[in-house]
Amino acid sequence: MSANLGERLRGIRKHRGLSQRELADLSGVSLSLIRKLEQGERNETRLETARQLAHALKVPTTRLVAEHAEASADSTVVDRWAPVHAALAASPEPDGLDEPPTYDGVRDALTAAVPLFSHDRFAELGTALPPLLRDAELLVETDSRARPLHARLLELTGWLMTQTRQFDAAEMALERALDDATDRVQGASTVSVQCWLLLRRGRLAEARELAVEWADEVEPRMSRATPAELSTWGWLLLRMSAAAIRDNRPGEAEDALRLAHSATVALGRECTPEEDFLRTFGPVTVALKRTENAMVAGQPDKVLTLASRIPADSLKPTSNNRNRHLLDVASAQTQLRQYAEAVDTFQKIRAGSPQWLPNQRYARDVLGRIVSKRRTLTPDMRELADLVHLPV
Repeated sequence: MSANLGERLRGIRKHRGLSQRELADLSGVSLSLIRKLEQGERNETRLETARQLAHALKVPTTRLVAEHAEASADSTVVDRWAPVHAALAASPEPDGLDEPPTYDGVRDALTAAVPLFSHDRFAELGTALPPLLRDAELLVETDSRARPLHARLLELTGWLMTQTRQFDAAEMALERALDDATDRVQGASTVSVQCWLLLRRGRLAEARELAVEWADEVEPRMSRATPAELSTWGWLLLRMSAAAIRDNRPGEAEDALRLAHSATVALGRECTPEEDFLRTFGPVTVALKRTENAMVAGQPDKVLTLASRIPADSLKPTSNNRNRHLLDVASAQTQLRQYAEAVDTFQKIRAGSPQWLPNQRYARDVLGRIVSKRRTLTPDMRELADLVHLPV
């Protein structure tokens, strides 16, 4: 968060002719917090709060903040993934084994590893990923056929590092994946993950501009588009929409969602092109992202209305899109004081993806609000708090 947040806030507020109290009433942000920010007693606030202030002042969020990243993973997480970091940074050197890696061997190993990524099997990936990264890196030096495999593995690794908030490692992996991409659809798929990384780092303008650039580049001709082309284009539009809504540009966000919907009409159904779970796209995915936008815009009633229209069994329990959606539902329920329902929603996520939930700062924030409103905690609440490392 920019150290000049308070100065920017005060300057824009005065330009709009608002008092601090009027801004508090319009934004829903407490008067005491606005005073502390403007007086320099606080130099940062949550991106959600900055968006509320920007909305009330009728300016993009980025006019107030330069960057607001999610907290990076703590040292315990980084240490756990140290072998993966080392494999990403290492130069390709033979390890002295009699048999060097082969194309078929690396391809089969990657195929076997994909379910570990899609099912959030982080513990197993911590063991399987370092040797696979080293073998793929070594093979690409000697066999040009290995480039798409290498690009795919690096994209998955970048996605995993983003998921676990290891942002520098994610950036390294995704940049190298883009270098090795052999066609524009594969490159655009990697860029979609890069946009997600930029969003998690709070670099809203960069995320939006990158998504716009690549969406224009890969926009398909609807009458001849393949599912992979439609999915990739649709995901870039969803990244564009996510960046726009967070930057207090609701019109742009809605326009991007409408275009994404047009891709789902051409597809006709939810599909996973080339069995690539990162490219799963269709009407359900767009509906989930529309709900997410409503949550970012501070409309909990709309979140629950939209969520009620989405088929409960439309996505696998291990789907990150499904789980992120359920966190939005839990957040909306919490804001509407439906605490028991919110805990039930958390339990659904836990049942399907117990290793995913502890890595979500959003989950800790929402559960923290539930805990703060309860005088006594149920056993379920305590177990959830322990799972997401929330002190109680």
